[in-house]
Amino acid sequence: MVCVQEWAEVRAMRTVRGLSIKEIARRTGHSRNTIRAALRSPEPPTYGPRPRRPSKVDPFVWRICELLEDEPSLSGIRILEEITELGYDGAKTILDDRLRELRPRYLPPPRSFQRTVYRPGELAQFDLCEPLREIPVGWGQTRRGYLVTCKLPYSRTFAGALVFSKEFSDIAWGMGRCLERLGALPSKVVWDREGAIAPKGRPTEPFAAFCGQLSVGWIILDPGDCQAKGSLERDHRFVHGNFEAGRRFANPLDFQAQLDDWSDRINARKHRTTRAVISERLAEERERMRSLPGPMPDADRRWVVRVPAQPYLRFDRNDYSLDPRLVGRRVEVRAGQAEITAVALDTGELACRHRRLFAGGLTFTDPAHQQALEELRGERKRRRSEPEVEIRPLARYDQLIPA
Repeated sequence: MVCVQEWAEVRAMRTVRGLSIKEIARRTGHSRNTIRAALRSPEPPTYGPRPRRPSKVDPFVWRICELLEDEPSLSGIRILEEITELGYDGAKTILDDRLRELRPRYLPPPRSFQRTVYRPGELAQFDLCEPLREIPVGWGQTRRGYLVTCKLPYSRTFAGALVFSKEFSDIAWGMGRCLERLGALPSKVVWDREGAIAPKGRPTEPFAAFCGQLSVGWIILDPGDCQAKGSLERDHRFVHGNFEAGRRFANPLDFQAQLDDWSDRINARKHRTTRAVISERLAEERERMRSLPGPMPDADRRWVVRVPAQPYLRFDRNDYSLDPRLVGRRVEVRAGQAEITAVALDTGELACRHRRLFAGGLTFTDPAHQQALEELRGERKRRRSEPEVEIRPLARYDQLIPA
C-alpha cells in the first residue's frame, strides 16, 4: 500500500521522467506489483475505517438496549451487574466504550447553539460575579463583595464595579459606573433573572425606571440560559484567575483602582477571537452608540425616618449620629457609595453628613452633634436647678402694705 504522496510521486516518475517500473520499485522500496497497482489507479488511495473487531460485549447488546430504554441514565456499574448475571466476563472498560455509542440513542437530543453575530453598540451584557476572597474594609474586618461586570460583545470591552450588596441601588450604581467606563450607551442591556432586576422574568420597577432614564431597552434571559452571555461568563473565570490571583487589596478603593487598571490593560490587548485590538473596536463602536447623559440617574438609596430620642441612624450595620436639635422631626436619608446624608423635611436643615463605611458594628458621632447634645443637656440641667418664683407687680404690694 502506498500513501497519497507516494502515489503521486510514482505517477510522476513514470509519466514525466519515463522511469521503468523496476527503477521506480528500486527507488521507492515497494514491490513491482504495488507500483503497477498505483499506476493503474486513476484516483488517490483512500483508507476507510477498519471493520469493528468482535467484542465480548456483543452478545449482550440487546440487554443493554433494554436497560437504557427503561432508564437512559442508568450507571455503567448497574448495567455491568445485570449483564454479568447473563454470563458477561469482560472488563468494565469494554462496556464503557460501547455505552458511549449506545446511550446517546436513548437520551434527549442535546442542546445546539447557533453562531451569534453582534452589531456595534447593539448590546451590553451585565452580570454579578463574586470575588474569591472577602474584601478588607478596615477596622480589621473583611466583607463579602460582588462585582457588577459589563461587556460589549462586539468590541469585547470589559468593565467592572465593586459593590457590597445585591440591592438595586448598589447594582444601579455599578451599572452606571461601568457605562461611564465604556463612555457611551448601548441600545439594550442584557441581564439574567437577578432578584433586584427581574426575579420572575419581568423587570422590577426600579430597574425599568433606571433604563427609562437612560432611554435604553433591556433583554431578560430565560431561566438557566447563561450561555446567552457566554463571553461575559468566561470573563468571570478570567477575573478570578488573572486579576485576583496573586494580588492583595488594602481596602475597597484599592480593589477598585486595581480592577480599573487591569481592565484598561486587557482592553488594550488583541483579542484572540476577533483578531483585533479591543480599544480600536471600542472606538469604532462608540460612533454607533449614544453619548452618556450629563448626570447619570440617581442610584442612591432614599428613605424617611423620624429622629429618635437617641439621635442615631442605623444603616448597613453601623450607627451614624443625627443633629439632636431635630429630635422628633422627620428627615430624608440619602445613602450613596461614598457618604450618608440626612435633611429635615420641613426646613431643609442638614441633619447629618457622614462618610460611608463598609465595616460593621461601628458608631460614628459628628463632633458638632456631640457639642449640640451637651449644650441641650446643660440647658435642661439649668432649668431643673432654678426654682420657679412667682413674680408680682409692685402695685400689688402697695395695696397690701398701708403707707
